[in-house]
Amino acid sequence: MHLSARLLAASLLLAPLSAGVSAEAKPLKVFVLAGQSNMEGHARVETFDYIGDDPATAPLLAVMRGADGRPTVCDHTWISYLTGSGGNDGEGVGRLTAGYGARSNPQEDGGKIGPEFTFGLTMDAALAEPVLIIKTAWGGKSLHTDFRPPSAGPYELNDFQKKLYYGPPGHGVPQDMEKWLAEKKRDTGHSYRLMVEHVRRVLADPRRVVPTYEPAQGHEIAGFVWLQGFNDMVDGHTYPDRGRPGRFDHYAEYLAHLIRDVRRDLGAPQMPFVIGVMGVGGLDAETDTQEFRRAMRAPAALPEFQGTVSAVETAPFWAEELAVIDRKHDRVRQMGYFLNTKHQDHANADGSMTDAQKRDFLQKFEAELISPAEVALWKRGASNAGYHYLGCAKTFALMGKAFAESMLAMMNPD
Repeated sequence: MHLSARLLAASLLLAPLSAGVSAEAKPLKVFVLAGQSNMEGHARVETFDYIGDDPATAPLLAVMRGADGRPTVCDHTWISYLTGSGGNDGEGVGRLTAGYGARSNPQEDGGKIGPEFTFGLTMDAALAEPVLIIKTAWGGKSLHTDFRPPSAGPYELNDFQKKLYYGPPGHGVPQDMEKWLAEKKRDTGHSYRLMVEHVRRVLADPRRVVPTYEPAQGHEIAGFVWLQGFNDMVDGHTYPDRGRPGRFDHYAEYLAHLIRDVRRDLGAPQMPFVIGVMGVGGLDAETDTQEFRRAMRAPAALPEFQGTVSAVETAPFWAEELAVIDRKHDRVRQMGYFLNTKHQDHANADGSMTDAQKRDFLQKFEAELISPAEVALWKRGASNAGYHYLGCAKTFALMGKAFAESMLAMMNPD
């Protein structure tokens, strides 16, 4: 079902539709979405029902799918999605709908959403112009290496790494430094270059993705959304000094370089730029997560970016009731580890338990820890791990909508 039948519902959530000339006569609005696995999006479509359980978000679900239960297909918003793994990059194209989240095959519906879905739904309803989303995202990519912008310079070892890597062999230390350095040089900026090259390729022939596009109408790169960070946040070598203020200051510097460089390389010097601030762990996340969030916000406060860069918090969208269950799952996994390692404080301390006995013990432990109601709630709302925002469609839907609203505010400051 297409979006036009539900614009009234959208008006409850979104800005009024722009008035003026027809969409066909207006330039194509282009938005670039980039990042790592959370920009890919790991929320399965099966968790949509959970959105409707909350009266505050039930109207959003009504925009995301029709009465027939099928996901909305946008009227005048299209997407080109470059993704892949192991060098197997590929492109998925079409009218925006659900299924443009993480994909094992770039050309096939992956049954998941990222923030692109409700970002596009919001833009589809709020803008009179046709919209093109160009999304480039790969799992496990860092800003310090993979997306490192050109003006940040080459990746260089810090003092901590020099002391560790050139000292005695140990955990996490490269076994072959020459090979490691060569791979680092090869990977530095690789995802950044792929992103820029793909945007340029798509815009060289927009009609390949947007069948209704006419060259006379032209196109405009109207905004950029960045959702990344986990690989940098957990990298204790590139960012040492755990628990200390300023630990991630270099990330803030790299991100400022990224903003300047994509504006230059895409020929859009004042392009609005939205930073999706890491929200994994929720509002009460640990110290280092909070410190990383401060680094992510920092570029938006720079004088040169005032009014054109915004930092959108995603922690408020973290599903804490699902996270409680996830922590119980962690306890079950930990118990399984203890049983297999004959931990002296646990049931298999003497190693006498058979595999069947360990399995039975673990099943009983899980049943006592996680109630049937919690099992049902988890199945309804979650579909992935904590570092992927629990694979919760409600979380990704709220993020995409918030990114779009922040973008629209910068596009139309009055």
